[in-house]
Amino acid sequence: MTHPTRVPAEVTLPELTFRGVLLGALITVIFTASNVFLGLKVGLTFSSAIPAAVISMSVLRLFKDANILENNMVQTQASAAGTLSSIIFILPALVMMGHWQGFPFWQTLGICAAGGMLGVMFTIPLRHVMVVQSDLPYPEGVAAAEILRVGSAERAQDAAEDSGRAPAKAATGMADIVAGGLAAAAVSFAASGLRVLGDSVSGWFMLGGAVFRLPMGFSLALLGAGYLIGIVAGLAMLTGLIISWGIAVPVLSAMGDMPAGMSLAKYATGLWASQVRFIGAGVIGVGAIWTLATLFVPMARGVKASFAALSKSGAARAGSAPRTERDLSAGWISAVTLVLVAVLVVTFQVFLSGAPLSAAAIWKLVAYAVLFAFVFGFLVAAACGYMAGLVGSSTSPISGVGIVAIVLVSLLMLTLGGELLGAENGVQMAIALSIFSTSAVVAVASISNDNLQDLKTGWLVGATPWRQQVALLIGCVAGAAVISPVLELLYNAYGFADAMPREGMDPTQALSAPQATLMLAIARGIFTHQLNWSMILIGMAVGVGLILVDQVMKRTCRVARIPVLAVGIGIYLPPTVAAPIVAGAVLAWLLERVLRRRAAAAGRPYEQFADAPNRRGVLIASGLIVGESLVGVLMAAVIGASGTEAPLAIAGESFAGTASYLGLAVFALVAVLFWRRVMKLA
Repeated sequence: MTHPTRVPAEVTLPELTFRGVLLGALITVIFTASNVFLGLKVGLTFSSAIPAAVISMSVLRLFKDANILENNMVQTQASAAGTLSSIIFILPALVMMGHWQGFPFWQTLGICAAGGMLGVMFTIPLRHVMVVQSDLPYPEGVAAAEILRVGSAERAQDAAEDSGRAPAKAATGMADIVAGGLAAAAVSFAASGLRVLGDSVSGWFMLGGAVFRLPMGFSLALLGAGYLIGIVAGLAMLTGLIISWGIAVPVLSAMGDMPAGMSLAKYATGLWASQVRFIGAGVIGVGAIWTLATLFVPMARGVKASFAALSKSGAARAGSAPRTERDLSAGWISAVTLVLVAVLVVTFQVFLSGAPLSAAAIWKLVAYAVLFAFVFGFLVAAACGYMAGLVGSSTSPISGVGIVAIVLVSLLMLTLGGELLGAENGVQMAIALSIFSTSAVVAVASISNDNLQDLKTGWLVGATPWRQQVALLIGCVAGAAVISPVLELLYNAYGFADAMPREGMDPTQALSAPQATLMLAIARGIFTHQLNWSMILIGMAVGVGLILVDQVMKRTCRVARIPVLAVGIGIYLPPTVAAPIVAGAVLAWLLERVLRRRAAAAGRPYEQFADAPNRRGVLIASGLIVGESLVGVLMAAVIGASGTEAPLAIAGESFAGTASYLGLAVFALVAVLFWRRVMKLA
């Protein structure tokens, strides 16, 4: 059904405007810098699409001729750049291992921009199959579309009032977004700024030598994301939590001996980080391969349809297609892709220019690295787009894709890089090349993760796909230009784990960069033959078992399913991150059950009865994500400017225990208020 605020295909409005591109570039600087800092600090980044949409609407409302499609282009550009900051999951490893002493601007720009833009190119053929025809939820994409629609409707009301006409009868729903946004902003500021509310709480206990953990995080943004992804993906993530903290960690802790004087929390968390996470990586790897296998036929159809424009008849069909169905032509896709491959070749050649090898050997390694980045990047593009559609960009584990990539490229170098490994410091150079190659794959994966989410937003509001794809390319270049200076600034200000640029720096202020640390450990383990493959193989076996169970349930149950990738996410993500997502999914399920009962009691179809409450729920959940994201940006700027971890804190470490329980109480209160506000429309 066409939404009343979806621009029809036959209507043409200004979309990719100069002021929009300029505004998108300014927002890009803010979100890229903030995401880089937060990702290095806590190991997570958030999708910037939703806050970018809010900022865009606020600014463009100053112009009378602004429209919903122009707003959409701004958030598309800004979200691409913010997502590209996921490169920090791997690139700092080059500094940690001592190969780089900083972040060379042109090499960083080349690997980020070329990788990100290839991610755009690879997902263009998938748009029709995975966005238009698919029923994947795309939580951030749907939420961004709702925000743009509400803003457009409210603007229309303002225009009607200004012209003396009566305002539209239906409420825009902006109040629901504002309510959720203010609640999340207040809670987030109290937690991350003032430190009077905790951000998580965990119960630890031991049974017969086995350590168990009952975790809960209090992120309202993740509560909203869980509400949007739904119960199927939520229960799959809960399954992952149970596997990691109800089975794997207890078994491993029961088999080992806890060092004297070490707390249960530190011991169990160490086991999870060093071993159980590899199980999650194995599950994610199998899930990604299975996703590619199941999507192979529609992927092939999408590629065929895209390149059909190379023929005259295909070009004619492309020219006659509706505005909302026009992607970049196959000619442009081919030309841009060739240019990007050339940029990757030059970037890798510069990276290897200092290696003690002959020119022929260097060019051979360049060919291996570029071919791997291109082929594996193309394969993960579909998997990452699927993951983003399933659980959202914020929770899709790009670092898990990086783990698979670092393993594969390291094995490739072990097999084919004999001349490099035999040279002086060859092993060190091989590890560095593996990390740099993985950086290109992560850039491809992160943009693929975001691209289809943005194209979903565009589809819902009636945007022109090829213009969105151009905006994504612009966003990649703008974001790539910002990443190197920001990384250089943060490294020199704080340092990274085990990598301090100057003597005498406070190690407690160092940015942990957890994913980069893990990637470096994997690469070193493979090249020195010290990697614990048993956990990865166990994870792969678990993934295969889950696929078999899911296929049985597909044939016997109409509703119950176990998405394997979501299970891997539940194992891999920190439990205090996964838990509030599960809580949000359960909240959505409970609301649906109550609404179905009331619809049956009223003798009305569920879809008709629950339309208004469901829409309100989506808007409130979107507001929760907006509010916390904007405060996260603000706090990143304040922390970066002050140079201290908690410049606004009014509570000390002694208040941490009380703050945790206060945070739990506030989290529960917001969930109850969420429920009551939705049910008012039932």
